[in-house]
Amino acid sequence: MNAPIRRVASPVSPSVGTFHPVGIDAVTISDGFWRERQEINGRTTIAHCRSWQERLGWINNFTLVAAKGGGTRQGREFSDSEIYKLLEAMTWESSRPGGENHEESVAELAAVIAGAQQPDGYLNTRFGTPGESRYRDFEWGHELYCYGHLIQAGVARLRTGHDDGLAEVARRAADHVCATFGDTGVQAICGHPEIETALVELSRATGESRYLDQARLFVERRGHGLLAEGEYGTAYWQDDVPFRDADALRGHAVRALYLTAGAVDVAVETDDTELVDAARRQYDAAVARRTYLTGGMGSHHQDEAFGEDFELPPDRSYCETCAGVASIMVAWRLLLATGDERYADLIERTLFNVIAAAVSEDGRSFFYANPLQVRTAAAPADPDRVSKRASAQLRAPWFDVSCCPPNIARLLASLGTYVFSTGSGGVQVHQYMPSRLDTLLDDGRHLVLSVDTTYPLQGRITIRVEQAPAGRLRLDLRIPSWAEGATLDGRPVTGNVASVEREFHDGDEIDLVLPVSPRVTVADDRIDAVRGCVAVERGPVVLCLESVDLPDGQPIDGVRLDPRLGVADRDGGAIGHGHLITREPARWPYPSDPTSRTGKRIEVPLVPYHRWGNRGPATMRVWIPADQRS
Repeated sequence: MNAPIRRVASPVSPSVGTFHPVGIDAVTISDGFWRERQEINGRTTIAHCRSWQERLGWINNFTLVAAKGGGTRQGREFSDSEIYKLLEAMTWESSRPGGENHEESVAELAAVIAGAQQPDGYLNTRFGTPGESRYRDFEWGHELYCYGHLIQAGVARLRTGHDDGLAEVARRAADHVCATFGDTGVQAICGHPEIETALVELSRATGESRYLDQARLFVERRGHGLLAEGEYGTAYWQDDVPFRDADALRGHAVRALYLTAGAVDVAVETDDTELVDAARRQYDAAVARRTYLTGGMGSHHQDEAFGEDFELPPDRSYCETCAGVASIMVAWRLLLATGDERYADLIERTLFNVIAAAVSEDGRSFFYANPLQVRTAAAPADPDRVSKRASAQLRAPWFDVSCCPPNIARLLASLGTYVFSTGSGGVQVHQYMPSRLDTLLDDGRHLVLSVDTTYPLQGRITIRVEQAPAGRLRLDLRIPSWAEGATLDGRPVTGNVASVEREFHDGDEIDLVLPVSPRVTVADDRIDAVRGCVAVERGPVVLCLESVDLPDGQPIDGVRLDPRLGVADRDGGAIGHGHLITREPARWPYPSDPTSRTGKRIEVPLVPYHRWGNRGPATMRVWIPADQRS
């Protein structure tokens, strides 16, 4: 962690770091896959989220509190947080170059929310009434969690130049938290972390150290048995071991990741290298032993939790969409703090294979869970009904627990802030998409550059310096860990970074080529659930076999892929070869002669995993049994 940096309009804006984020106003995603996703998000998904929140009465809950009764509250105890996430999404979307303008909606919703805030800053539509006292359920009440998302929305307002009513509501809520839970206050923590990272960002945005101090208290209090054991044990909410002493992420995946993001924020701002090391140790262990090929995290449905090391069943993978968002939050913070480009690799993997998969191509339906195998072709979800959060096998328009849709919305709206960074005497390019950067370097020099590419469909990436600064400039380009054979201006490159440092002139270009042809992937043999199977990846994109691509009547569970025959590129996916196995009906699933089966040779079509489920009911699998017959 190096010299102090200037503040920018970004969800994450640390005061120090190896790399420094750039503001949302400095980056334009100009074309391609992510430009389309951003446009659909700004035009459709945000409006879709608000429509459902209004329809179900979640927004009206604030009006009922302001009126001091007269109606029945709707939604789960944490539904307030979904409105706050939507407000954050609206703010980032309104501020990005070319974004939809949602400022009128922000002002309208902020006024409704402000009317429900109590004189001391307390704000919650579920608790704080005569019949529902404050802070009586730290395990499940989510009061501090809701404050976290409110504060993050307030930070987004401040960073985009709007010191307005919503920002004031957030500050008052944060002041209430500090007054209530400070050193001499209530010695408690929230069952769902989120307040920690929010308070640090508010401290960064306002310069008020008391918010950072309170975030540090919340991190240090965890792991001392302040929460009840509950059905899943204290590890479920990371209250079993002090954060500094834990070796791996465990328990509820989103909770664990939000806590880790907050711990990194606290560590960076307090120059606490031990705390950074603890966060990195836990996250790295989870990536190495508890993460799916897609970047998804969480293998348990019943408690939405991490499993044990290498417990990664594809058909029971939970891989909650919010855990994907949270994993990106942690990886980005660690990337900025340490400069380790492997975290950018994981961000890319999670973006293409969790975030992109979680929302439909029209932006109006969503996956809550993201399994890597689906055995039954489910009927499409009713577009006018709320679905159970993980029971819908196709994307659903809304859930009884709808944390994921507005979480996707706020990430996609702010996606430009994750593409580049500054530091080390120049600029780092972390994500490859058609884009334009117009920013000041850390030393105050002005730089404008553009990225031209069709990646990941093709591997050529051209970086053009549109307006060069005086003197030498360093450009650092991430080389993905899978990109064996990458070249920079025709020369082979190795390692995770290719650097060019020289004096540039307006119009200078450099060409990076990444090999994105399909490749066969095998799993660590300690992952019992996929032993004997292979997967196929193409660049950063995980591919899958979807039943709609097989001839009618052919069962997906009979397909065997022969990796010895290779895989060829086809329409952004791949085509492989293998056999379709057929069996005679049996009365016992454990035959004495497992080779007594017949099969015909077939082509095996594979499509990007993020596309699956857009063509109607289907079965699907990422890991395909390997065919070793001659």
